[in-house]
Amino acid sequence: MINAIIPARGGSKGIPKKSISPLGTHPLIAYSITAAKLCDTIDRVIVSTDDEEIAKIATAYGAEVPFMRPKKYATDSSSDFGFLKHFFENISCSDVALLRPTTPFRNPVLMREVIATYVRNKNEITGLRTAEKMNQPAHKQLRINNNYFEQLFDDFNGIKDYSNLPRQNFPDTYSPNGYIDIVKNDTIDSGSVFGNKIYAFVTDKMIDIDNDYDLKMANILANSADFSDYLSHLIKKT
Repeated sequence: MINAIIPARGGSKGIPKKSISPLGTHPLIAYSITAAKLCDTIDRVIVSTDDEEIAKIATAYGAEVPFMRPKKYATDSSSDFGFLKHFFENISCSDVALLRPTTPFRNPVLMREVIATYVRNKNEITGLRTAEKMNQPAHKQLRINNNYFEQLFDDFNGIKDYSNLPRQNFPDTYSPNGYIDIVKNDTIDSGSVFGNKIYAFVTDKMIDIDNDYDLKMANILANSADFSDYLSHLIKKT
């Protein structure tokens, strides 16, 4: 069994109090809480928040809020390290499953598989992250510097102008998706969130809610008949 932490600060700039924005007929954070409670290898479901309204809604959906997050760990510039260090200072455990509320549509069966994978490998790794394959590899991505596009790398296999090569020429690259990450207390004590030996668990693509458009798309799915059938199937399987 492992505890779960769901981070939900109140000061989100893109969508104010994003974690309690309506998604279907429930606040966004409720989906992560429910998925965690349906996963039989998760023990306690703890929400880390600095906001009393979020805390009240989280407890109404069955999560614990045993402490309030200090404001210094809940600013726009705060890193994950701060609230995770605060968690381990208040909860005695060796590791925790990190469930970001912005990834609401999780399958508890797959969560169980991720946790089991972690348990099998925990002595050889410093943490675990879930990720999904990128549509375009990192070598096809560009940055903008003073209104001009620049490639991210100096070259690819000696080719300077590589970004227009077919994507099949490049190795697959992956983007962390927050489906379920696992953080170790020992790694936090060493000054890092995931350390330098991170187990990679690849999942299907996930909806990650970062802005109003993402939330609108997630609501279309949440309100669809297909999604209702999916939820019924999911609950039956667990």
